Amino acid sequence: MEGGGAAGAGGRDQPSSPPQRRESRRLPDFLQSVNLKYVKLGYHYLITHLLTLLLIPLMVVIVLEAAQTLWLHLQYNLVSVLVCSAFLVFGTTVYIMTGPRHVYLVDYACYRPPPNLQVPFPRFMKHSQLCGEFNESALEFQRRILERSGLGQETYLPSALHYLPPRPSMASAREEAEEVMFGALDALFRNTGVKPKDIGILVVNCSLFNPTPSLSAIIVNRYKFRGNIKSFNLGGMGCSAGVIAIDLARDLLQIHRSTYAVVVSTENITQNWYFGNRKSMLIPNCLFRVGAAAMLLSNRSADRWRAKYKLVHVVRTHRGADDRAFRCVYQEQDDAGKVGVSLSKDLMAIAGEALKINITTLGPLVLPISEQLLFFATLVAKKLFNGKVKPYIPDFKLAFEHFCIHAGGRAVIDELEKNLQLRPDHVEASRMTLHRFGNTSSSSIWYELAYTEAKGRMRKGHRVWQIAFGSGFKCNSAVWQALCNVKPSPDGPWEDCIHRYPVEIVDGFPPQPSHEQ
Repeated sequence: MEGGGAAGAGGRDQPSSPPQRRESRRLPDFLQSVNLKYVKLGYHYLITHLLTLLLIPLMVVIVLEAAQTLWLHLQYNLVSVLVCSAFLVFGTTVYIMTGPRHVYLVDYACYRPPPNLQVPFPRFMKHSQLCGEFNESALEFQRRILERSGLGQETYLPSALHYLPPRPSMASAREEAEEVMFGALDALFRNTGVKPKDIGILVVNCSLFNPTPSLSAIIVNRYKFRGNIKSFNLGGMGCSAGVIAIDLARDLLQIHRSTYAVVVSTENITQNWYFGNRKSMLIPNCLFRVGAAAMLLSNRSADRWRAKYKLVHVVRTHRGADDRAFRCVYQEQDDAGKVGVSLSKDLMAIAGEALKINITTLGPLVLPISEQLLFFATLVAKKLFNGKVKPYIPDFKLAFEHFCIHAGGRAVIDELEKNLQLRPDHVEASRMTLHRFGNTSSSSIWYELAYTEAKGRMRKGHRVWQIAFGSGFKCNSAVWQALCNVKPSPDGPWEDCIHRYPVEIVDGFPPQPSHEQ
């Protein structure tokens, strides 16, 4: 519940309808009517494939000449043939043994809580009022945040917070953790057919609930994992910890051959609900909701044919050396001694700085050469003309077909849509996940990926950018490539409601979505 994206509750104006144009019988002015994006797309294809087009004829000539020379030399020399064959086999073996191993996402599962845990806005406000912990100013503030949050009426809170008064005990927190983790893992093992004894690596991330024994030990005990499993428990790392856990699992899969890794990303709300009146600490109450995701990774080449995705890149940015960034998402006590997570007013600016550093690192790895040349040319021109040239923003739509932006809040999604120049369909998965499930912390990017699959939009070769923000302050990115036309797995989080989405996001206390087909 400590994610950097939590401060996103700002409203968004609806665009006005464009004025009607008068019909003209004249030919159009092509200099004005040609859409720049198509010119840019043609330039992208030309520059990207220019080097290949120039090198292909040269490579053909070199290969033919080398083959002819080698054949004349080896035709009557058996020893040379054997030596060359031995070197070829040896080199191939060394490359296979020492080269980086591909990491595949076999499948993943997101937890869908039962309907009795849903918390419509009126129930949320009624419980907040009846629990007796909040003054009128705090209640009104929570109401305003909810109205502009982008959340819908079907998000979930843990059972302990449905009681009056709430029961945020250690036992209730353990119950929440076990319910969400086991729910996701049961679905994962059921859908993949992998046995718990086959798992060699386990990584669990949860920021604010770290009991003893650890959450990873709770999972080992429940599923009776083998005794030599490499298990890790990541705590206090915020909403971006899911990408960190994937990165750790990837590194471990480079060392341990032919094995499976399970990553579990979740957050615990029960003991981290804030019962005070400081407004900067009330925002997480309004945005964070129950959720968890479990992912099955593999480095086995045999799993490539049934895996959904291949992990391509992970880029991590940490701004913890800056004091302002370090304290912008901070767990502390208020003046009355009540513990909560405080969100700084500078959060969005700090997130923007972290994002800029992250995409500067990610860009050269994923952007086509055409975009990199344009960016470099603009940078040089800016230096030569004393900053009078408008900075060029790389078009990441040329690098990715799908975007999973951490559903930290409405303002977070709005800002990334604007700054990365994305279309509404690019951020649809993030907005609908925030509406249906709220901010589920580190697992939100997996609910978003599940939304894209449930809509039938994921095709073989499509690239996915998962980007998340977290306390510290961190901005982390993961890039995946689809290995097939991906279909949603059974019992997915959107299975019972995808037909109702997308929905229009409105301010205020909207009625519950209809359940009719």
